[in-house]
Amino acid sequence: MKFGETFTEYLNGDQVGFLDKCYHVEYKQLKKVLKSCRNCKALQDSCNDSESTKVDDDGRALTHYFQYESCPVCDQKFFSELIKEASDIAGYFSSRVRRLLHLHISNGVQRYMLRLRHCFTNDKELMAYQVRMLIEYVTMNAVAMRKILKKYDKVHSSINGRNFRTKMRAEHIELLQSPWLIELGAFYINFNVNNGGDSGVFSNQFSCDLTSDQPVMTLLISDSLKLEYSLKCAICLDTVFNSYALGCGHLFCKACACSAASVMVFDGLKEAEPDTKCPVCREVGVYANAVHMVELDLLLKNRCREYWKERAHAERAETIKQSKQYWDSQARFVLGF
Repeated sequence: MKFGETFTEYLNGDQVGFLDKCYHVEYKQLKKVLKSCRNCKALQDSCNDSESTKVDDDGRALTHYFQYESCPVCDQKFFSELIKEASDIAGYFSSRVRRLLHLHISNGVQRYMLRLRHCFTNDKELMAYQVRMLIEYVTMNAVAMRKILKKYDKVHSSINGRNFRTKMRAEHIELLQSPWLIELGAFYINFNVNNGGDSGVFSNQFSCDLTSDQPVMTLLISDSLKLEYSLKCAICLDTVFNSYALGCGHLFCKACACSAASVMVFDGLKEAEPDTKCPVCREVGVYANAVHMVELDLLLKNRCREYWKERAHAERAETIKQSKQYWDSQARFVLGF
């Protein structure tokens, strides 16, 4: 079955109630834009006529295609629509994951009030259903974007579709690079452990390896597509502790990120100067919307207890040290020293 048919079947499947309020890639509509553009057809015909054969250094035949500029006629509809869809999907996905995780980690009266709305629904089944729907939602739309951009490059004999994917990463709307997907993966693993390892409706899409020198979380989308997310702090070169994802998506220990931004641990990342750069990609302004990876912290706390205790003790000692230095400096300032 072609992907277009698979995607249409997904949109009209059993989860149609879940998708009623969701944004999604208008795959068929974007495909029609490429098919209906006369300029695209002319470029494709010209490319076929211009095809020539060359020989590489080993004497093997190579097929060479002349590269063409993007088509301004369909690009105005194509890329503007796709960037809007990608932004809408990324925003919807992050808000839904945030809401789901808030329900999971809340305590006391807040937890009771949140769950009171679902008093007639089995809580375990509800959460399992929502996680499965969100994983399927983000992966299906991500694959749809990859497919349509690949189709664009094939029609235009260009690499503009590939470059557009790079642009999406730069604007932090590449769905499979979202830190919220890591949080959802950690939630999935924690949920399975808390419910005896058998959630019924889950498939084994997420797994993690925290014992190696390169700790990773793995997302298996299909037999041919597997993504790995590093859980290693780029500053201390150890498994992230009390982890935060900056606006650019890079993960760091809170203490490491605070040190890089020259702020106190007890003040937090949001106190960083607006022009502070990410230690990895050097992007500016990524501290203001940093995300605390609560579910990832819980996963590491449960899986690496001794390591967690050691790092917690070290961070607590550093926080006390910084706090003492701060108040000593304030006292000296007041006394005029």
